[in-house]
Amino acid sequence: MMAAYGRGDTSLVGRWWWTIDRWSLVALLLLMAFGAVLIVAASPAVSERIGLDSFSLAKRQLVLLPVAIALMLGLSLFNVRWIRRIGVLGLLGSMALLVLTLVLGSEIKGAVRWINIGGFSLQASEFAKPCFAVAAGWIFALGREHREFPGWMVATALWAVMVMLLLLQPDLGQAVVVSAIFGVQFFLAGLPWFLVGAFAALGLAGIGGAYFLFPHVAQRIDSFLDPAAGDRYQIDRSLEAFADGGLFGRGPGEGRVKEVLPDAHADFVFAVAGEELGLLACLLLVLLFAFVMLRGFGRALGESNLFVLLAATGLFTQFGLQALINMGSSLHLIPTKGMTLPFVSYGGSSLIALALGMGMAMALTRRHAGRLETASGDAP
Repeated sequence: MMAAYGRGDTSLVGRWWWTIDRWSLVALLLLMAFGAVLIVAASPAVSERIGLDSFSLAKRQLVLLPVAIALMLGLSLFNVRWIRRIGVLGLLGSMALLVLTLVLGSEIKGAVRWINIGGFSLQASEFAKPCFAVAAGWIFALGREHREFPGWMVATALWAVMVMLLLLQPDLGQAVVVSAIFGVQFFLAGLPWFLVGAFAALGLAGIGGAYFLFPHVAQRIDSFLDPAAGDRYQIDRSLEAFADGGLFGRGPGEGRVKEVLPDAHADFVFAVAGEELGLLACLLLVLLFAFVMLRGFGRALGESNLFVLLAATGLFTQFGLQALINMGSSLHLIPTKGMTLPFVSYGGSSLIALALGMGMAMALTRRHAGRLETASGDAP
């Protein structure tokens, strides 16, 4: 392909090829490949347990995988102005869906997080996260570019509304991720140090409040701190899977944990990887996630456009934190939290939303992407 598009090629694809971060793109495609293998391995047992055909879940995911790849690559072709527009409009649409979910959504395990649209089950919060990162980055940048515009106040109000909508579901995990995106962006936009301490204290107070307000949060924290305090069935099976897998694993499809672990295809897919592919493959997965996140940060921090810097770091923060939460839960390093492993876990909403986020991130971190705009605060 390099031979087909020389550095002097001014076509859309030619410019894209020489400005995109090809190494990060390869890492993301490898994560998708890992996910395809693990979904094919884990889904038959789960499908049969819930009364579906053996490969029903795998087929659904594999059908959506080319769509996700096409979406990610397609978005990476856009310039900074269009990414900003997509992020802002996407956030407005996602927030509207979050409100509709509270009114019309289906309750599953005590939470209302899903809404059926045209026969498809959609989790709006998955799409809200990457769009929030882009929209909040634009608002912060607009405030720095035009001092009369209270950017940090508007961004804070937007964050508060987002967190409120997520807690009403309730979904503390997604609220934590959105808050982390907001905190990183606020800090990079010039948050005073005394406010850093204030927001840290607010975050700790919020977690403490969640412990007393939401029984499922208290149960998970108690179970994490005291093995005898709650149901540890899934985490115990997960740890056993890692122990059984050893260095090289039992082999694709040969694991047993997927037969007894209810969320083996989703929240605990990392345990399936540990048992069937082994420790070395799990370390490779960790390295791929770290590579994408750190390389993305490196390219973003080299940009002079404040909007590109803030939006890209927000997107990579979401990507890396989500992976950290999923893997940390599977290894009992943090209290369990239902969150997908990016591009690896089963879940249509998660897959498409992550493709949306990483497509926008790839577009923003194309070499000299920030120079495509004359000002970081241009209208969307």
